[in-house]
Amino acid sequence: MKTKEPTIINQGLEDEMEVWGYRPCVWKMILVGVGTVCSGGLLLLLLYWLPEWGVKGTCTHTSLRDAHTLLLRTTDEFSQWFRAKVHVMLAPGKEPFDSLDLMSTAQLPNGAGDYGISAVHDEHHGKYEAPVQILYFTHHSTKYYWNDMIQNFEFYIGLEDVKVSCASIHSDHSSGLSKTLQDYRRLFFGENEIAVRVPSLFKLLIKEVLNPFYIFQLFSVILWSAEDYYYYATAIVFMSVISIATSLYTIKKQYVMLHDMVATHSVVRVSVCRGNKEIEQAMSTDLVPGDVIIIPANGMVMPCDAVLIHGTCIVNESMLTGESVPVTKTSLPSSGEDAAWTYSTEEHKRHTLFCGTHIIQTRFYAGELVEAVVVRTGFSTEKGQLVRSILHPKPTDFKLYRDAYLFLLCLVGVAGIGFIYTIVLSIMKKVPAKTIIIESLDIITITVPPALPAAMTAGIVYAQRRLKRVGIFCISPQRINMCGQLNLVCFDKTGTLTEDGLDLWGVQTVKDGSFSPPEADAAEDSLVNSAFVACMATCHSLTKIEGELSGDPLDLKMFSATGWILEEPTEEETTLHNPIMPTVVRPPKQAIPEANQNNPLTQNMSCEIGIVRQFPFSSTLQRMSVVVRRLGEKHMDAYLKGAPEVVASLCKQHTVPQSFTETLETYTKQGFRVIALAHRQLESKLSWHKVQSLSRDLLETNMEFLGLIIMQNKIKEETASVLRELRQANIRTLMVTGDNMLTAISVARDCGMIRAHERVIIAEAAPPKDFHPASITWHYTENPVQNKDNQSVEMNLEDGVYARQEQSYHFAVTGRAFAVITEHFPQLLQKLALRATVFARMAPDQKTQLVEVLQSIDYTVGMCGDGANDCGALKRAHCGISLSELEASVASPFTSSTANISCVPNLIREGRAALITSFCVFKFMALYSIIQYLSVTLLYSILSNLGDFQFLFIDIAIILIIAFTMSLNPAWKELVWRRPPSSLISGPLLFSVLTQIITCLLFQVLAFLLVRQQSWYETWTPQSDACNASRSGLSHGLNVTSPHDHKNIKNYENTTLFYVSSFQYLAVAIIFSKGKPFRQPSYRNWPFMLSCIALYTFLLFIMLYPVRAIDNFLEIVCVPHDWRITLVIIVIVNAAVSFILEILIVDIVMRRLVFRSNQGLNLPTEPPSSDTPKEANQHWASSFLSWLFCQTNKPPRVLYMHLALELQDNTDWPPRPSTVTYASNPQSSLSAPL
Repeated sequence: MKTKEPTIINQGLEDEMEVWGYRPCVWKMILVGVGTVCSGGLLLLLLYWLPEWGVKGTCTHTSLRDAHTLLLRTTDEFSQWFRAKVHVMLAPGKEPFDSLDLMSTAQLPNGAGDYGISAVHDEHHGKYEAPVQILYFTHHSTKYYWNDMIQNFEFYIGLEDVKVSCASIHSDHSSGLSKTLQDYRRLFFGENEIAVRVPSLFKLLIKEVLNPFYIFQLFSVILWSAEDYYYYATAIVFMSVISIATSLYTIKKQYVMLHDMVATHSVVRVSVCRGNKEIEQAMSTDLVPGDVIIIPANGMVMPCDAVLIHGTCIVNESMLTGESVPVTKTSLPSSGEDAAWTYSTEEHKRHTLFCGTHIIQTRFYAGELVEAVVVRTGFSTEKGQLVRSILHPKPTDFKLYRDAYLFLLCLVGVAGIGFIYTIVLSIMKKVPAKTIIIESLDIITITVPPALPAAMTAGIVYAQRRLKRVGIFCISPQRINMCGQLNLVCFDKTGTLTEDGLDLWGVQTVKDGSFSPPEADAAEDSLVNSAFVACMATCHSLTKIEGELSGDPLDLKMFSATGWILEEPTEEETTLHNPIMPTVVRPPKQAIPEANQNNPLTQNMSCEIGIVRQFPFSSTLQRMSVVVRRLGEKHMDAYLKGAPEVVASLCKQHTVPQSFTETLETYTKQGFRVIALAHRQLESKLSWHKVQSLSRDLLETNMEFLGLIIMQNKIKEETASVLRELRQANIRTLMVTGDNMLTAISVARDCGMIRAHERVIIAEAAPPKDFHPASITWHYTENPVQNKDNQSVEMNLEDGVYARQEQSYHFAVTGRAFAVITEHFPQLLQKLALRATVFARMAPDQKTQLVEVLQSIDYTVGMCGDGANDCGALKRAHCGISLSELEASVASPFTSSTANISCVPNLIREGRAALITSFCVFKFMALYSIIQYLSVTLLYSILSNLGDFQFLFIDIAIILIIAFTMSLNPAWKELVWRRPPSSLISGPLLFSVLTQIITCLLFQVLAFLLVRQQSWYETWTPQSDACNASRSGLSHGLNVTSPHDHKNIKNYENTTLFYVSSFQYLAVAIIFSKGKPFRQPSYRNWPFMLSCIALYTFLLFIMLYPVRAIDNFLEIVCVPHDWRITLVIIVIVNAAVSFILEILIVDIVMRRLVFRSNQGLNLPTEPPSSDTPKEANQHWASSFLSWLFCQTNKPPRVLYMHLALELQDNTDWPPRPSTVTYASNPQSSLSAPL
């Protein structure tokens, strides 16, 4: 029956889901009960593992409104299924922002009326409605409530749900909530707590034990016990107990760490406004959206997200961003254009105090408290969402893991063949039914190796330890393997590629509409009283914390260059004086000796400047401004600093020098960071109160241009060499920065991201305006050194290099252009992403969008940033690396304590080593199960099997030791251009496994048949004397007194196959344990080498010089010495054949001739007539093998390679210089002069 169309919840959001409603069905539940009893509980387990079957098997479909159980499925590529139970809640209203009692609204504070959502009590004046039944369910720490209007479930974030404007927060929500209304809202929003419940060990144990892997092991142990394989069963139980205990310890430890991190400051006492100026103490867990809290002067750790409505706060947001520089938060605008905007935490983050951040200190004025309105609580807060993403991470989508499951299914298929073979053979030989059942099931436990998951994890754990030793900390170990596949890394510029701190190179002031010569020192006597230095001294967000100046490093450099002093009012001064006591800046006394000649007092006073209001720096607006008053003057002044282009656009045109663009280009091309300053004298009638409500847009206009500050941003020592290493390793590098375009291009050239001869094409896009469509103008910055015709460029692609004759170019795109292209030129976005190297003036959300675009064309993307404004991109990338001193930054999977990009190659090397280790271990474990499967299948044909202690020796002494030690190879010391394969289902890998399986099968069958042809061969009995039949000196091999072996373990075939298979395990382990070019050679892995040597020595010793005790223990029978020598020869030949097949055929012939020739590695070939015989043969062999393996003309698997091939033959790409592309007809380009 076709399932009814689902309803979508969280539409358009990251956690979008489809939802279906179900109600219990009695007859289905009875059937499931009967099935569970008949299957011994297996059906119940199956329904537990597959929630979709569990719900559909016990319930019938119904509408969401009538549902008792919900079935949820994520709409992303993972399509995960979840089940949720619907609960009922009784409440006086239907929605959290409904007004409760219209008649008593007058007694409620101004925040308690109807907020714009329809009230539910309109017709019931003076009394509440009867309690309303509200349906809800909880999923991943979020409550979803039923909404009758939209006939769907929705979740409530907080105050933003009612689309409230900034002005209405001041007018309607600034008095606080009554206790009644607070209690009502808490019904919906719950307690304000990010509750990380640490599960009990019993719950964790049950969840772990019900894992399909452990259920399979339990089945195996029961089966082996039925066969009296107690020792082996005990060993597996012991291993499982250790594995479960380790897993439980790790999971419990992670929960406890997260709980402690969240709980340290989650519950605090806060002062809450209750309306009518009443203030009461309450617990932070009682807070709901709409509450007004008072921020104490000595600061606090925020227990919720709240918007500041009065006063200023200095906040340390390192918990969220990884950036330890304090941030100044100002009160939300209450008037002007800004106040009309709808409030959102993203748009108004400069006014929002986020949960978990530490308020260092507050600034307030006489008689005023620093107040904030609660906007989000609990898991809806920024910190709550962060914790939720840690508690409920998305599965790691990596091809290796998907292929591993397919491979296991193949092994299950092989087991199925063995299962049927065993049953048929046993019936033909009239074996008892009990034996048939046990032996046929036993073949399944042999084929699927029980130690596989533990062995696969070992390589990642070892890599994580090695990373920790070099100062890279990882909170998502599964991503280490993904680092091995990185083929593109995005770098932030400031603090990542370049030094964090900026040095002041000089200043260039404007005089009479033109630039003065640049000056190195801003503290020159001639500049002390100038508006330029006044702007440098006041236009910043610095504050004093414990007597030390603190704030943005750029602001600190700029202020310290003036030599001025900053003084902040004390708490006592603020309380004593009724007028505002602003922050004051003044020059040092010695800086104004000449100015003191006429009237020292007046001159000294006029140099002191009070900062009256501050508009903090906004990365969106790319500027900041302040309103100041110079002591002794009646009027106020406005000062502005920011990106030169932005500042110039806000100034009167006649004050901006004509040479502005040329001067700016001169500096930015040299890699300097340039900041422009501007000034405006305000009307004298403006009072302090009017200034506090003045709109930013009204203030930041008609300014007078003051000049430029030129800052030098030095490239870190390691940057150029690391980028060179990445380029040589076929890894593309990009720069994503908020800085100026020309500065970014200059830094990209200096550090080698763009080489000297390569051309840069700047894509400048303009949005549609006045009936003109959106357009892109293509500017070519510099001509390449070489002639276009004779230049050969190699373009790095997935596993090879496409060589083609064309000019070398890079695109450079600004954030503004990126936004326009994304919206109006979607067909060009991927083409640009393929060759764009510099992205400048990018906002934080645009960095995240860029990562998504690159991922959409199948790049495996790494992002390296300092964590300040890169959080989104760091989390979105396949591998995010934060350069932070914090040991475990929750912003990204990887955190480096080394503050430079040298961690990137280290991480990629370890990722490649871990990935290759995973392949090696997987191949080895697959071969181990197949070799054992072959041995057992051959022995079943004579109604025999391997003995209990033989299984024990193979699985413990050989397999476990080898599997765990072969993972210890360290990473190769340098990055090579080739990347490791990402898929288990690939030609070379499958060919490798299949050739080894066939080799092992042939030699086992050879030994099995050959032993039966020997002259001394007979059906073994305890009285058999094959040793003495061959050589009279060896008589100790017999054990005449031993009882009859009812399992038929002791026989010549068993002994022969045990020896041959034991050597086969070791041979494939050594062959598969690959070293160069991704791991150190195996001879450097001492534990592995010693294990192999010890096992080889032991096996050769017991084979050539049998020891009675060991033979009895392993249930080995004595065979003639000649046959032992024959076995040694078989083992040596087997190892040689396996080695030759793997090294010669797979590594050399397959990779070089088949899988590489079709990836464009060969340079453009000469005409066939000029080929040497050797080259002609190689070409012929390559063509034949390519045809044989269906590799001819195979299209590239990844999208960016498709794009590259398409553009290779496109004569119109890249666009010509001085052309414009219009959105109306994207394919056409019209020439336009630049």
